[in-house]
Amino acid sequence: MKRTLIEIKNAVPRLDNFRFCKPIDWSVKEGEHWAIVGSNGGGKTLLTDILLGKFALKSGEVICKGSKGEVLPVSSVVKSVAFRDIYGIIDTQNSYYQQRWNKGDEQDVPLVKELVLNADPQWLNTLIEWFGIEELMNKEVNMLSSGELRKFLIVRSLLTKPRILILDNPFIGLDAASRTVLNELLVRLSELDNLQIVLVLSNPSDIPEMVTDVLSVKDKTICSSLSRQDFINDKLLVEELFPNVEVGKLDSLKNSEKNDFTFENAAVLKNIHIKYGARTILKGLDWTVKNGDKWALLGVNGSGKSTLLSLICGDNPQAYANDITLFDRKRGTGESIWDIKKRIGYISPEMHLYYLKNVKCLDVVGSGFFDTIGLYRKCNSEQEEIALQWMELFRIEHLKDTSFLNISSGEQRLVLLARVFVKNPDLLILDEPLHGLDIINKKRVKEIIEKFCGKDKSLIYVTHYENEIPDIVDKRMILVKNE
Repeated sequence: MKRTLIEIKNAVPRLDNFRFCKPIDWSVKEGEHWAIVGSNGGGKTLLTDILLGKFALKSGEVICKGSKGEVLPVSSVVKSVAFRDIYGIIDTQNSYYQQRWNKGDEQDVPLVKELVLNADPQWLNTLIEWFGIEELMNKEVNMLSSGELRKFLIVRSLLTKPRILILDNPFIGLDAASRTVLNELLVRLSELDNLQIVLVLSNPSDIPEMVTDVLSVKDKTICSSLSRQDFINDKLLVEELFPNVEVGKLDSLKNSEKNDFTFENAAVLKNIHIKYGARTILKGLDWTVKNGDKWALLGVNGSGKSTLLSLICGDNPQAYANDITLFDRKRGTGESIWDIKKRIGYISPEMHLYYLKNVKCLDVVGSGFFDTIGLYRKCNSEQEEIALQWMELFRIEHLKDTSFLNISSGEQRLVLLARVFVKNPDLLILDEPLHGLDIINKKRVKEIIEKFCGKDKSLIYVTHYENEIPDIVDKRMILVKNE
């Protein structure tokens, strides 16, 4: 009989916001590798947070026992890696998201290797080799891309040799080669003694073959517990978890101020050179984005995609040392950063990382009118109406009065996406916009992007998934990583 490693037994959190519809019962046994699958906001991460003991319980318990039946603290047995855990690596309270490109403006930013000084050297070297992150060890932490940060987070958690490792959407932000490597690593990890893996996934197609059991979650209800193969074969269950809903009409939305701005080129970049210390990020790059162009910006993790976008968005001071023209106006000729940003709708993993604001979601969407991280100016009634209409289109209007910090990372991404569109921008720069979304929300957001852009909007779209590229995209810029 397989020994139970950890068990949630008849658990009901003390606070109403964190409760499931029924008391929670679930356990992880020896030899089991789980996938928790469901839509954004369904309760997947909430379930693992309850398992980790992050919420006080009104009733029930979380029981964790050792090989001799002794009761153990959950923290000594279970480690978790999620997008939000990057907050613990980067000091988001004393830094800002543009700081990555402001070399020389660091505040004692550590090197990656300095965060693992006390690790077992042999096990550390093994993991570094497995994950192929040798080149990351001498980088400052804030210079890592979101995909590189995810790899390091997993390595750091494995250094403690946990009995159970929870990985929340581990594939997002990784390029195709890195996803293949991670799949292979999951197989290798699943074969290690004394390690059970729990994956939290928003897409059923991400369930790797090493998974033995699937727990499906919807609307804060545990729907079923099935073997991997039985779950894959249950098409009706998958349709129930991810119901298809049509996108509303964009032409019924009330627009912000009428946009009479005209331009020939959204961006013209000539012979771009970006270098940090001895590392060259971009070299001799030329690129023109014309009015109405629809581009996919592609490349492996660390190839410089986010750096290139930071030049266009006005976040990188090296823009002034390069030949850049935005909306037919050369950079450095008297325009302010706000003149640039008011024409651009922008989202990225970095922006999501630094948007740690305890404000209601409607205000987060409304901050898009002012291009601020946080709402420092109050929206007028018309702007608030527009913000709410966009929330309705993304089907997140029920979150309008909820704090941004109290919703799931997938729901946060939808809120930040609604923020992109409210000011009716001329140029959309979408850096991994579907990051962490379930399959239905991905389809909905992709359709919204296609409908919004039409003929007169310019688009730069970054993704590591070919099937996520909108159908309207007809041009590609592929960056190659400088070695």
